[in-house]
Amino acid sequence: MKNLFVKLLSISMAFAAFTLTSCDSEDPDPITRETTEVIENLEAGILKGTLDEDYTLTASTVYNLTGQFIIDDGATLNIPAGTRILADNGGTDVYIATLMGGTININGSAGNPVIMSSADGNPGDWGGLTLCGKATTTAGVDATAEVGGFIYGGNDDSDSSGIIRYLQISGTGAQINSESQYNGVSFYAVGSGTLVDNLAVINGDDDGVEFFGGTVEVSNLYLENNSDDAIDWTEGWSGSVTNSYISHTVAGFSTVFEGDKDNGNPEFNNITAVSTVGGTALQFKKTSGGTIDGLSLVGYDVDLDMKDGGTVTNVTFSDGYIPVAINEDPATDGYFYSLSTTAVGNTTLDDFPWVSSDISFESSILQGAVTGDVTLDASISYVLNSSYIVQDGGKLTIPAGTRITARDGGTGVYIAILQGGEIDVQGTSTNPVVIASAVASPGDWGGLTICGNATTSAGVDAVAEVGGFIYGGTNDTDNSGSITYLVLKGTGAQINSESQYNGVSLYAVGSETILENISVINGDDDGIEFFGGTASVTNIYLENNSDDAIDWTEGWNGSVTNAYISHTIAGFSTVFEGDKANGNPTFSNITAISSVGGTALQFKKTSGGTITGLHLTGYDVDLDMKDAGDLSNVQINGADADATLVSGETSKYTLNSGKDGTALDISAWAWKSASL
Repeated sequence: MKNLFVKLLSISMAFAAFTLTSCDSEDPDPITRETTEVIENLEAGILKGTLDEDYTLTASTVYNLTGQFIIDDGATLNIPAGTRILADNGGTDVYIATLMGGTININGSAGNPVIMSSADGNPGDWGGLTLCGKATTTAGVDATAEVGGFIYGGNDDSDSSGIIRYLQISGTGAQINSESQYNGVSFYAVGSGTLVDNLAVINGDDDGVEFFGGTVEVSNLYLENNSDDAIDWTEGWSGSVTNSYISHTVAGFSTVFEGDKDNGNPEFNNITAVSTVGGTALQFKKTSGGTIDGLSLVGYDVDLDMKDGGTVTNVTFSDGYIPVAINEDPATDGYFYSLSTTAVGNTTLDDFPWVSSDISFESSILQGAVTGDVTLDASISYVLNSSYIVQDGGKLTIPAGTRITARDGGTGVYIAILQGGEIDVQGTSTNPVVIASAVASPGDWGGLTICGNATTSAGVDAVAEVGGFIYGGTNDTDNSGSITYLVLKGTGAQINSESQYNGVSLYAVGSETILENISVINGDDDGIEFFGGTASVTNIYLENNSDDAIDWTEGWNGSVTNAYISHTIAGFSTVFEGDKANGNPTFSNITAISSVGGTALQFKKTSGGTITGLHLTGYDVDLDMKDAGDLSNVQINGADADATLVSGETSKYTLNSGKDGTALDISAWAWKSASL
């Protein structure tokens, strides 16, 4: 965006030169009229003062906005296609405002938009554009705006303040005080008779657009790097935004949406928002809300924030999004939710070819949806910036040696394979695939989730505790792809007190899925967890995962062959945790070694399994039948678990036999600790 105006100025000057040399020297003299200082300024290419009559700018003139330019009640300013307005870097003293009863008609075109910008387009260089109308607002009739002290608000919801068509505005958002700032475009009680179509706001130091009550509707809205909110509203605005593309590439912005105060239930249709810097997407304060249809969020750490504890029912997601609570902590005023993020945006950057922007998303950034076949390049150092979701029919191929650095964005960063999607990780023993956060601290990011169509006691089309993903069917031989030689570090971000991501989460994954040579290190929850399904895993290394190394539930009946589990940090949970119905999974050649005590095998409810080749060293408790399940549920070396209750305990046992199998030799597993 640097020197955007300079680029466009050269084009305008060339056009002006052509126009001047084409004039007929015998044209009649213009009609003589008395001119005011404002008109004299306009004819000299300067916007300053209060316009109290109709005036039309000339596209061939580059106008300088040198101060406050106000369109008064009864006056109309017409701005034709191709007009360029250069704003002084005057902060709050430089802006354009249309008062109640005034009209601004910006008639740009796709091939020749109207441009309003400071020379460099830097945030906060100038105020922006403000429109004041006569529509309703909860602030009442003749309310006073926070900027300029302008009067706005009435009872005419069909009021028109004019036309904004193909306008690009840059470098706005000058700050008045700690509570008040100019926005790119501020709509104060603007009515539905105002036409706003194809509007771009870039590099604003406050909101891109803000609605203070009113009923105005906006279509084709492009918002890039606005430092507070992209779209902000309050005072019961009840209009709509249709087709919007929002991008955030500079850290420190606030949100995609911020709704405040009374809920006028505005509507949002086909909204795509993309961040490369995390952050919060949708924020609703007080009782605000809205109806959203066709939403795609990519790259945000928190999808939804009901900041003041407002009910999520205030926000209607017409495309079936399911809010999943991340936490609810009134002490920190945070009511955070993630949304099931299976939607693909209908609005894209390509829908705004008329916008002049330097924005680009590097091919090394992984986020969003995989809808076809995508193959990564091992020579590129990738950044997993957000959710990266393989949709039904999509396939993600990761060749040997690929390194992916996961941003430490917690629950907002993960890879998920949905039902009908596939993953193909093609690591080798000498060149594994590594996905890890930079310092590999537990909980830095989510992990890998795969959803299949195999059976689960949760039923068909169950809803996962992470992401709201759908899983479960009737095909026990379902195939979600192949994973060989994969190292994961720093996983296990916590959603809430009951739900966390695991290193690898397998939701109803079928037996035709290949899972072998997998390492999960420093996870803040389980190393691997099976939610039903029939998947089997061979050669798995699990080190210092803070909850369970291997966890399963919902009747999983697959197998684990050759597992090495290491615990060197106090406070982990168990080697095994089985829960609910017993699908009798099988375990062969399991070695678990602890230097910090703890419990080895835990079985809840009626869960159990068949184990051979078990080697346990260093655990205080070998076996915990937590809910008084029968020892016969656990078969070790072909017999019921041979165990004695620990003194003073009712469910914890010491194994008398079956725990001294030959330790698994992993000396050849040099791949297991590969780094970025």
